[in-house]
Amino acid sequence: MLIVLEGLALSFWLLLICVVGIANGPVGLVVFYEQDVQERVVKLGLTTAEKIKKTSLLTSALLFLPMLTAVPALVYLFNGASGFMDGFLQMTAIYLIAGLFDRLFIDEWWVGHTKAWVIPGTEDLMPYISMKTRVLKWLGTLVGFPLLAAIIAGIVQWVR
Repeated sequence: MLIVLEGLALSFWLLLICVVGIANGPVGLVVFYEQDVQERVVKLGLTTAEKIKKTSLLTSALLFLPMLTAVPALVYLFNGASGFMDGFLQMTAIYLIAGLFDRLFIDEWWVGHTKAWVIPGTEDLMPYISMKTRVLKWLGTLVGFPLLAAIIAGIVQWVR
């Protein structure tokens, strides 16, 4: 049950980043859109390439630092995981919960079926998440997250 709560907390963290990021409109997180949308938004004068680059660095840090530090700390220090397999399975479960939340709730429903992420002047570029990107995101979730968990669990075992 604790692992599910930790996965939901990581999901909430992602949701919070998205809510704050688009609070003044979806252009605030245009970094999550395909390149053609980003280029159009710059061309329309809604943002700059420099601002997109800064937002990319900030959102990457806000998303990945907790995944690389807080999740392993929770698993090994708070949950008491011992050994590679225990840590690997717990981290994988937490990452998969957050990944499924991102794929199903954020990508499919929020971005795909609401107007919250529609940027005026880019409607002809919809859907914002192409099939190729969807496949890559699902591969990242189903293969990349377990791989990340294995690498971190391996490093923890090596350090111990």
